[in-house]
Amino acid sequence: MEIGLPEKVSSILNTLLSAGFEAYAVGGCIRDSLLGKEPKDWDITTSAKPDEVKSLFQKTIDTGIEHGTVTVVIGREGFEVTTYRIDGKYEDSRHPKEVTFTPNLLEDLKRRDFTINAMAYNHIDGLVDAFDGIGDLKRRIIRCVGEARQRFKEDALRMMRAVRFAAQLGFSIEEDTYAAICEMSPDLKRISAERICTELVSLLVSGHPEEMRTLYQTGITNVILPEFNAMMLTEQNNPHHIYSVGEHTLNALCYVESDKVLRLSVLLHDIAKPVCQTTDDDGVHHFHGHPGYGSKMAKKILRRLKFDNDTIEKVCRLIAGHDDNPPLTHQGVRRAVVRIGIDAYPAIFALKRADILAQSEYGRLQKLEYLKQYEAYYHEIVEAGQCLTLKQLAVNGGDLIAVGIQPGPKLGQMLKELLEIVLEDPSRNTKEYLLAQINRA
Repeated sequence: MEIGLPEKVSSILNTLLSAGFEAYAVGGCIRDSLLGKEPKDWDITTSAKPDEVKSLFQKTIDTGIEHGTVTVVIGREGFEVTTYRIDGKYEDSRHPKEVTFTPNLLEDLKRRDFTINAMAYNHIDGLVDAFDGIGDLKRRIIRCVGEARQRFKEDALRMMRAVRFAAQLGFSIEEDTYAAICEMSPDLKRISAERICTELVSLLVSGHPEEMRTLYQTGITNVILPEFNAMMLTEQNNPHHIYSVGEHTLNALCYVESDKVLRLSVLLHDIAKPVCQTTDDDGVHHFHGHPGYGSKMAKKILRRLKFDNDTIEKVCRLIAGHDDNPPLTHQGVRRAVVRIGIDAYPAIFALKRADILAQSEYGRLQKLEYLKQYEAYYHEIVEAGQCLTLKQLAVNGGDLIAVGIQPGPKLGQMLKELLEIVLEDPSRNTKEYLLAQINRA
């Protein structure tokens, strides 16, 4: 079996092989190549020690030399070259206490997570596949190398990685590997929020974000996102819904494009429904106030998971506004944009559409028609260049000071009042008109 290696990768392999060492491209790049995908990165494993690797190449960087990794730089590209190694005892469900270099490729491959990531290749020996990774690719399964519990004991994050790979590749998780995840998922509490965050986002933006269901079924969300468990257990006895809050969310995730902010917004848009649920005299469930409360809950969750502030702000704004349905007039939509926040547009339409499509068919056509008109009004407003923010007002703080308004809270309040005037009638957004309003006041 032949794999086309990039010229620079072949050059590195040839340099190492010519010097008498073993060397292979290894891991995800081989997996992706066999799947007909273009690898994002090419990693190389070798019998050469780090100092020996450094001596063979003009430019290298000690990126992880204590673990045997040297980055070889060719042009502007970097390639990680790692010495065959055996990992020592893992003490924190993440890092080996020490690593031991080995001359044996098989020993190095044994320590890797999944069979599909434990294949190596060079143009002399061809494919080295000691654990039937290519068979698992054909069977479309994620299976641990060796004993699953040992692999997860070494690094608990591998449990999330298993589900993430299943989501990215459209694979299923092999039975023993799945059972080990169910058994050992509590160990994820030892993993840092940053690493959890990275895996969660990778799953959410994959082609199968509904694999969040597997995180729930294996007990992973009970550790990393217990609020989601509450959603899965909250029924919606309401004409507008046919699923529990959690199943509704899983369905909605599949109706938005692969975008981090959008998928996070969908994941958390109903996060507050379990705590806002009420039941009327007819047994119908209601969830009054869940968007606003959900926005606050989402902020705490995203901070706990160490998301950046920009992402948190955008997601929370979308959640807060996802049930806001303004009057279908230009004025009503302009006020909605200001109320919800201009940064939430046009993404909020995608969120609202996904929300509708994951509900029951009750009133669906009317809801979609309303959304279509809402979006049309928004685009007409934008295309007309109508004022929607204080920055777009024809006057600014300096203009108000020039006509005698003192700097301070009163000035800010007056600018907001002028914006209200313009939201009602965009034609009034002229310096002459707005300053005249101040003089009358």
